[in-house]
This record gives sequence, structure tokens and C-alpha cells, in this order.
Amino acid sequence: MGTASGPGADPVLHGAGVLGIGRQYFGAYGQNHDRRSAGKNYTGSLLEPYHDGCGGDNVGLSYLDSDELAAAVTELDRVGFGVHMHAIGDRACRDSLDAVAAAQAANGVSDNRHHIAHIQLIDPADLPRFSHLGVTANMQAYWAQRDGQLEKLTRPFLGDERTDRMYPFADLRSAGARIAAGSDWPVSTPDPLAQIEVAVRRRSPEDRENDPFLPHQSLSLSEALTAFTSGSAYVNYDDEAGRIAVGQRADLTVLDQDLFQCPDGKVADASVEFTITAGTIVYARG
Repeated sequence: MGTASGPGADPVLHGAGVLGIGRQYFGAYGQNHDRRSAGKNYTGSLLEPYHDGCGGDNVGLSYLDSDELAAAVTELDRVGFGVHMHAIGDRACRDSLDAVAAAQAANGVSDNRHHIAHIQLIDPADLPRFSHLGVTANMQAYWAQRDGQLEKLTRPFLGDERTDRMYPFADLRSAGARIAAGSDWPVSTPDPLAQIEVAVRRRSPEDRENDPFLPHQSLSLSEALTAFTSGSAYVNYDDEAGRIAVGQRADLTVLDQDLFQCPDGKVADASVEFTITAGTIVYARG
């Protein structure tokens, strides 16, 4: 299901199909589904049924029911874990937010940095809850593009209304959510520049003439860079990273061009010249 380690390796929670070890992190995969599971395999957990052509009531799967998830997150929160949950469908997202709300009701508000990854489909009523609960929205920006999989394997099974509110990055930001970003590699590219370009342009760097997918949900370049740097450092409790400032650890990437000068936000064309870790050059091009 997912584990975490840290100083002291005593088990702190077991039952409900989960086990936590250590001090800070726990991956709660009870609501986890693969990238396209809100599509033709019907496993993404939804509030309303899939359009499966049968007129049924199939709303997908939850590997932990909402009460089990809430109990697990409450106990993990009590002992100091930040819980990393995966949610593709809108019911999975709501159950994850409800679990954090239950934890805070039982334990009070803490600095446990709970976050929800994927956030493909969120009910509009749940958008402001990320900010209210202090839950970070962990986006996989590369997926927010119009491609054959979206049109052939997602839209027919979700319908237009739900498909046309997927990956609501701008709405989350407007609602005050903290946003982090990651690739979900090897599901999709680990290249952060390609991911940042999609966050800004909502189309693939490999198909730049394609129509953007919901361009009103684009982030600014500054917002996307923040998500990939200080946003991700935050959810990893790494307060010495993610910013260029005196006293911060010098983890830096030097590019061959200023991203803010790239024409039309085409930042994936930039190349890495140097990678610096804790002040030491660990990669130099050429």
C-alpha cells in the first residue's frame, strides 16, 4: 500500500490495509488509480456513474472505503505523518479531503503536509477545501493536454461536462490552494520543462499546433515554476530547498536561456547547462 521511513522504524499504524513506519511520510494509495483510470477501465472513483452505454450505476472503485480512509489518515495525522494520497476521480478526491477534515476535527490543525496527487477531476464544491484544509494539490501537469487518449478513452466515458473541467489548475490557484508538481514518471515524461510548458500552454510540446485543452485553466509561468520548486519542496518538508536565497541549500539548475523570454511560453526548448546539488556541480553539458 505504501510505507515511509524515518528516525525510529516502529510500526505506528496497521489495519485497514495500510502500514506506516517512521515519522514524517506515508503514501495512502487507497484512492489510487492509474492515469487513464477515469476512462475506459472504469476504476476511477466518481460521484456520478460512468457513461458506459449500459445505463448502469458504475461509479468506479475505492480500495479503501471512506470510513477506513478517514480512520487511517486520522491516526497517521495524530502521530505526525504527512499523508500523500492519489485521487483521479472526483469521489476519490472528496474522500481524501474528507479524511483530512476528519483528522483535523480529531487532532486539531498541524504542520502535517497532507497532499493529493493527480487531481484529474474535482467537483467544483471541493475546490476551496484544499485551501481551507491546508491540503496541497499535487498536479501532474503533462496530462493536461488534448490528445487521442483524452478524446477516445476519457471523454466518451465521462461525458463532455466532466471532461471539460479536468485538471482545474487555475481554479485551484484562484481558490487559494497551494500547488506542487511532479511527473508521475514512468507513466509520463520526467522532463520538468515539458511539464511546465503544458501547465502554461495546455498543449504538448510535441504537438504545438494542436488546440489547447481548456486554456482558461493554464497557470502563469511564474505559478508553474513555483509549483515545481518551492511547492514540491514544501510537501517534502524540505524547507532549505525550492528557493534561491541566502541560507538555502544550493540545489540549482542552470539553463541556456531565460524561460521568461521564451516565445509564447515554449520553455521545453530550453536545455540544461549545469545541475548543482548542495553547491556541487553534478552535471555539466558537454
